Amino acid sequence: MAGTSSGLVVIPARFASTRYPGKPLAILRGANGTARSLLERTWRNAHAAELGLRIVIATDDTRVRDLAYSFGAEVVMTSPACRNGTERCAEVAGQMAEAPPFILNLQGDALLTPPSALRGLIRAMDDPGTSVATPVMACTPETRTHLLADRQAGRVGGTTAVFDRTGRALYFSKEVLPFGADTRDDTPTYLHLGVYAYRAEALSAYAAAEPQPCETSEGLEQLRFLELGWPVHVVEITPPEGLLIELNNPEDVPLIEAELRRRGID
Repeated sequence: MAGTSSGLVVIPARFASTRYPGKPLAILRGANGTARSLLERTWRNAHAAELGLRIVIATDDTRVRDLAYSFGAEVVMTSPACRNGTERCAEVAGQMAEAPPFILNLQGDALLTPPSALRGLIRAMDDPGTSVATPVMACTPETRTHLLADRQAGRVGGTTAVFDRTGRALYFSKEVLPFGADTRDDTPTYLHLGVYAYRAEALSAYAAAEPQPCETSEGLEQLRFLELGWPVHVVEITPPEGLLIELNNPEDVPLIEAELRRRGID
């Protein structure tokens, strides 16, 4: 791969998802009924943000590769040994002749990620002291209701974050944290958005390490950074109107399609 003088957006896309096999190929209908795959919608969302960065899809599956080629995306093939999107981003960085200043990881199921989150990460990486950054937002009542409904139904849904006054992440969880926030109006719950920006050295350290205990227990790749002692900077964004969820389960499809219609996205 050729080098780049600016940041790089990587969209990791894995066909063999445990909870939703073949998820990148899942079809979602937009406002006017147009059927597009989850992968294409995430890729289009990245372009709509007008970041001015090169955008590539990283996968180990020829079905995902061929789908990406069908709508004109650039693809980087990676090893099936990659255990998550961050490891896949690290492999993409390793294939480049010159490492970019940062890599922005827009996970393949994050089609509703607002442009403000992506731009906020780029601004965070202007600080040379930031090694890893990720966005959060205070949950709207609608989003928190969705998180609690998933938890009560035994589904793995969105991720919540807890962070200190300086914006350093303390923990991420599939539980709705902090405990009791659903019954107290003065205790906000922060939704973590599945987007990251990393320096090359942080990615290298991550890829060289084995999965860590909390990472494995929660099934959250970003916890490896915290367990290895790499600070993760949290970028708080203003909650957009409507529902902001990722496609985690088949039950999410009608909810996301309704949000696409509400936003007028075809």
